[in-house]
Amino acid sequence: MANSLVPQKSMVEFPNLQGSHSVISQKDIISGTNHCFPIRNISYSVKCTCKTRSHLQWVRFVGSRRSASDIICRSQLLGVCVDRVATSNQSNEKMDNHEMSSSKKYLKSLKVSFDGPLIENDEKSNNEILQNLCGYGRLLDASKLVELMARRNQIPNFSSCINLIRGLVNLDRLDKAVKVLELMVMSGGIPDIITYNMLIGGMCRKGQLKSALDVLADMSMSGCCPDVITYNTLVRAMFDCGRFDQAIQFWKEQLRRGCPPYLITYTVLIEQVCKYCGVVRAIEVMEDLAVEGCYPDLVTYNSMISFTCKQGNFGDAALVIYNLLSRGMEPNAVTYNTLLHSLCSNGRWVEVDEILMLMNDTSHPPTLITYNILINGLCKHGLLDHAIDFLDQMVSKDCSPDIITYNTLIRALFREEMLDEAIQVLYCLVQTTTSPSLITFNIMIDGLAKKGLMEKAMELYGHMIEQGIVPDDITYRCLIWGFCRADLLEEAVELLKVMGNIKHRIRDNCYRFIIHRLCKKKKVDTAIQVLEMMMSNKRKHHATLYSSIIEGVAATGLIEEAEMLRQKLRERKVLRV
Repeated sequence: MANSLVPQKSMVEFPNLQGSHSVISQKDIISGTNHCFPIRNISYSVKCTCKTRSHLQWVRFVGSRRSASDIICRSQLLGVCVDRVATSNQSNEKMDNHEMSSSKKYLKSLKVSFDGPLIENDEKSNNEILQNLCGYGRLLDASKLVELMARRNQIPNFSSCINLIRGLVNLDRLDKAVKVLELMVMSGGIPDIITYNMLIGGMCRKGQLKSALDVLADMSMSGCCPDVITYNTLVRAMFDCGRFDQAIQFWKEQLRRGCPPYLITYTVLIEQVCKYCGVVRAIEVMEDLAVEGCYPDLVTYNSMISFTCKQGNFGDAALVIYNLLSRGMEPNAVTYNTLLHSLCSNGRWVEVDEILMLMNDTSHPPTLITYNILINGLCKHGLLDHAIDFLDQMVSKDCSPDIITYNTLIRALFREEMLDEAIQVLYCLVQTTTSPSLITFNIMIDGLAKKGLMEKAMELYGHMIEQGIVPDDITYRCLIWGFCRADLLEEAVELLKVMGNIKHRIRDNCYRFIIHRLCKKKKVDTAIQVLEMMMSNKRKHHATLYSSIIEGVAATGLIEEAEMLRQKLRERKVLRV
């Protein structure tokens, strides 16, 4: 008996080793974009589905120029099966089914016979077994085979090793992944950056920072240089572990060793220093890194300003802007909008006015985003007169409001019960090049329905249909609840029928609310109709749901009505008791 390799057509489903659906070639693996098992060079066909003191003294310095990212790959391919067969020239076609069955049995027996047949195999045979083990998801057995091949001075298939490492990382078997990587490198293989980053990321998530740094130290010697993702992962992990000074010193050392001064990593570092050590320390670190040839840009500063503003610490925000100006830089529109958003949220209108004056005096006048921030902030504080003033100001400055501007105003006007003004804003919107959206109509219909103005709400409903805007669940729900509040229950039931006919999802509490209202009005027959609609629109009947509805009706004192509903459910065999 001898070991032989038999090509066989099969449908193979590769288990997920990377957590995403993707397909890849051998060439991709070499270039570092590998996501799926490589297929050896055998003929195949693949099909894959795959009012306070202002902190804005810095304003007068602006413009002064002062220095200071189950893979399932269904393929029709020629798989390689290993089977013990007698040397003969039998027809391959007659042996197809037998060989597939034998291959699976052989793979199952590998766990108990690793010191038997595999030792006798040559390098090519073991690599084919390695690929099949990975294909069947037997990653631990595959890692043992790689170790066995290394002891026999056999070189494992590097593409299979890469996929094996990634799969082991996904299984949190980091020790096995490191062992396979080391054997691959010692055999002359070069893991790609994606594999290294997956391994380092897995170690950082497990708090194995020292092991991650050891892998980093080995990367360059293996011929694969770290990238910005590698450094970002390690810096964040150090801060998560409370090793703030180590993270800062780590980045300095990398710069001294010739690492490119990645601005993204620099910004991540400064963000973390701000978060854990404060703005003053972050500015000190920026000065230290300047000596190493690493400098901030506006993205770095805007990130710091955003962080300080979210904390409501405008004093620290002023420090950051002073430092920005000392480097001969000027705030941009993002800087101003970030400040305005935070100032508006905190109701600091004096500082808001100062920022707006500054923007008008520089090359960064207020934009559409700026006005939307202002109008939204004013509306949240109930200052609708000022919000409308800004709307007028936008139009006068040829800055056309967008649908967000109008929706923000309309929602705020309804909240303040200014219905006539909200309708006027809608008319203004209709006269512009910006058309009302589904959200606009839903806001209007909801506001009118809550006030019981169902006639006007239905007029708007008809208008949106004419405009070709398809109502959604929210539209119908607002109308139904409005009808119920206005005791227009027949209209609510008719709308419920419309929703059922067009297959719109109707929530259980909507049915419940209508049934309760109908029972309260002694319209039990109509309530039973609604109950039947509910049962016909549901694929599965949950007795507990219907029982809770009946109990809710009974709890309001409508015992007779509840019993009639229960009897109907018994007739439909939804309830047994």
